[in-house]
Amino acid sequence: MTLRRTQAPLRATRVWPQSGRRAQVALLLPLLAAALCLSLAAPTRAAEPAGLVPGGDTGTDASISGAPPATEAPFRYRIAIDAPSALKAVLAGSVGLVRWQDYADMTEDLFERLARQAVDEAREAAATEGYFAAQVDVDIARAGTPAQVTLRVTPGTPTRIRAVDLRVDGPAAGDAAAAPAIRDVREQWRLPLGAIFRQAAWDGAKQRAVATLAAQRYAAARLTQSQAEIDPAAQAADLSVALDSGPPFRFGAVEVTGVKRYDAALVRNYSTIRRGDPYFLTTLDQYVRRLTATGYFASVHAVLDTDPAHADDAGVTVAVLEAPPKRVEAGIGFSTDTRVRANLNYRDVDFMARALQFTTDLRLEQKLQSLTLRLVRPPDASGWSQAGDVAVERTDLEGLVTQTASIGARRISLDERDQWQYGAAYLVDRQRPEGGEDVEAHALFVDVERAWRRVDDLVAPNRGTIALLSVGAGVPGVSSRTFGRVVGRAAAWHPIDSANDLYGRIEAGAVLASSRSGVPSSLLFRTGGDQSVRGYAFESLGVHVGDATLPGRYYVAGSVEATHWIREAIGVAVFIDTGDAFDAAGDFRLALGYGVGARVRTPIGPFRLDVAYGQETRAIRLHFSVGLAF
Repeated sequence: MTLRRTQAPLRATRVWPQSGRRAQVALLLPLLAAALCLSLAAPTRAAEPAGLVPGGDTGTDASISGAPPATEAPFRYRIAIDAPSALKAVLAGSVGLVRWQDYADMTEDLFERLARQAVDEAREAAATEGYFAAQVDVDIARAGTPAQVTLRVTPGTPTRIRAVDLRVDGPAAGDAAAAPAIRDVREQWRLPLGAIFRQAAWDGAKQRAVATLAAQRYAAARLTQSQAEIDPAAQAADLSVALDSGPPFRFGAVEVTGVKRYDAALVRNYSTIRRGDPYFLTTLDQYVRRLTATGYFASVHAVLDTDPAHADDAGVTVAVLEAPPKRVEAGIGFSTDTRVRANLNYRDVDFMARALQFTTDLRLEQKLQSLTLRLVRPPDASGWSQAGDVAVERTDLEGLVTQTASIGARRISLDERDQWQYGAAYLVDRQRPEGGEDVEAHALFVDVERAWRRVDDLVAPNRGTIALLSVGAGVPGVSSRTFGRVVGRAAAWHPIDSANDLYGRIEAGAVLASSRSGVPSSLLFRTGGDQSVRGYAFESLGVHVGDATLPGRYYVAGSVEATHWIREAIGVAVFIDTGDAFDAAGDFRLALGYGVGARVRTPIGPFRLDVAYGQETRAIRLHFSVGLAF
């Protein structure tokens, strides 16, 4: 026997003849008046649950719809569900005998009807979870009050996916540029071969397939046909799904609504969308995130015109709600790197009524204290913004107290995926190692930085690569030592399948000078901690001089991590980290750390809780962090 579940659009239309409407109204008015009189005269009673009995014999229905006799005591019962835990929730929500056990006007006749219906309802509920041959029994023990009822469900063998026919029709089928989108639709299909067929998963898989295709150029993609053929004898399901891609879309003009304090050009200047560019949902999402992060707006909503007739020039409407420009935040927290912390932040995003972003940030931690004043000009029409800051910082890490003051300016391009930064800063630095002599340094440091971010999501990547290269120098004559500095970083994310993925990271840096003396400590290197080499204290890997760990001229660090996702947002990971900071090639010795951890996907990036063993220290450390530090 083969059961088929199909989905197709249905439409029903009823047209009243124009000529007959007045006559219908004339007939209905007396009937409505009579019904009103009867309702006022009828005795009131408690409302009965709607839709309890969708059919059956006329006599029983009449006894249910009327009020129970005044002399009949309400029937009381309690029900227990004897079924695997995975089925209990769906049974409780689907079986009327369970849902209405607390109904105040329950009668014995109504109870009997619910008990008979419970068998079919339970079978249907089990079928939605992939059990199409479930055995259902209802046991009733009437002795005592309330009566004791047991709903017993033996699910049997679950139905598993035997075949999947996933087809994309329309313009995408013959477009070579659509190959990545079609590949993603198939790779991200949520009911693979061997999976248990569940109705909720079936519905979700179809919705995800349409959304995946619609996110990449084909914004009007839709489901045109879906069918699940269930073979109860073989406990197998054969799935067939067809999508119509519709035409490929290109971005049109950006229309802004909701601005009052600011000019609409400010909103447009945060966009990297150029008219005529192919539509991608990630591009639009990044635009929204960028606007949200500015602090100008309490909410941002961007919508693409998905009318296929406008596919070649699809307009984007950006609706914003402006936020109060001034904001004060205070908080306390804890991190495994710098321990207990308190922070106070003041922000005015309309400083001097010119949409300038002015920020004051005070941080007080056990190992780090800092005060930063920052002024940022929003991007202009060319897509560049300027920032200036003044900062003072004191750290007490691994036997070294460092005091640093700086003033600087930077020019930053808008596009995070292909980003340039140019900067200049003057730094004054003092190092006080425990048991050693104080060292002072200053420098006018100029640098250029380039970032390439080729990932599916900038906040929480699952696939792709990120690379960063920074090159700078201490300017001769205004620096205590002339030096060069170069830092390179790279990371990659690779999904093995829907439940497992790999992450790798490597980074290295060098200060090109004959000695670290005269180079500000913030431009030298130490490593170790939550975001670098787990299993070791924060910045504990460096040059050991006496009882202190000093920053060195060179460093390397790397990590390999494998994660298994138990659920879509919850996973477990195993990892190996390694790294060191040193001052000479002869001192180079990689420290090794490895362990296990928990992972949670959050809107602000991945949450990580790790237990790591440091091979050099032979100690176990706990690490946790949120977000992507790269």
